[in-house]
Amino acid sequence: MIRLTFGVQTLSRTRLSVSPAIEAVEWLKLAATARRHPVFGAPGPGARGALRHPDVKLLVDLLTATSASYMPDLLTPKPRPGPSNKILDAQLAEIESTGQHDVDAQVLGTVEAHAGRPLPTRLRRLAESGRLPRRLAAGLAEFWRETLQDDWPSLQTVLDRDIAARSRVSARHGIGRVFDGLHPAVHWVRDSLVIDTRHDHLVDLSDHDFVLAATAFTWPTLMFQVDHADQATLYYPAGGLGTADRRGPAGLPGVIGTMRATLLTDLGVARSTAELATRHGVAASTVSYHLSALRRAELVSRHQDGRHVLYQRTERAGPLVDGA
Repeated sequence: MIRLTFGVQTLSRTRLSVSPAIEAVEWLKLAATARRHPVFGAPGPGARGALRHPDVKLLVDLLTATSASYMPDLLTPKPRPGPSNKILDAQLAEIESTGQHDVDAQVLGTVEAHAGRPLPTRLRRLAESGRLPRRLAAGLAEFWRETLQDDWPSLQTVLDRDIAARSRVSARHGIGRVFDGLHPAVHWVRDSLVIDTRHDHLVDLSDHDFVLAATAFTWPTLMFQVDHADQATLYYPAGGLGTADRRGPAGLPGVIGTMRATLLTDLGVARSTAELATRHGVAASTVSYHLSALRRAELVSRHQDGRHVLYQRTERAGPLVDGA
């Protein structure tokens, strides 16, 4: 059991937020291990292509070196107060500015302790030289641009909807009711937040702010980072995911992301992946990734024409294009 003790100042500074960094890290872990998300499916060829970037590969090496029960907090900085469209930039800047003390403690210390084996040589050299945080921030930014940037508005729509609903609960019933409704493993008891887990840990959050971060790609798992009070964040699965009408970014009614909207608009006539890539100046693998998502949402159909595979939007996509 983990018990987080709250003072008055902590309660007054508890807030709801999103965390682009945790979404990117979780999506990267799926891509690196060739696994599928229970709601959003497989990351696809675009994500797999991004894994070839040296800084993204460095991120994968670090995540692979950790155990299932630990991930360095420095990869997922607590979302700071401010506009939601600035959160990712602030998180990337915080990763890049990670001090050597935290690198030593989290990467050279805790990662090796949890993994039970030495770090890969390249990781250790970069960590000891002080160059690792910059490379990790660059890798996360690259992976975000190649895989999630276009879909983030649609994902954030779902997350913001959850946050708005919990904010109404807080206004009507108090923050304790919000805590109790986050996840079956989370309970508000007197002045403490209790998390049912096999870990045994007491954390004093007095005089620290605390963030409840609605997440999509951690669904349906509850995650938390409490090793350092100033980074204390609870990542809970947003409500509304996993239902028939929310199978993933492309399945969200009316919100499909910039690139997918562009492709749908251009698919009034049948076109190949190569033609679409040339017309819109993007990699064929990126087009293929978005087309796969559009097909899963039944917005695009595919048929063979001789040696070519052609794609065209379906009748179901009509209202989306007409209303754009």
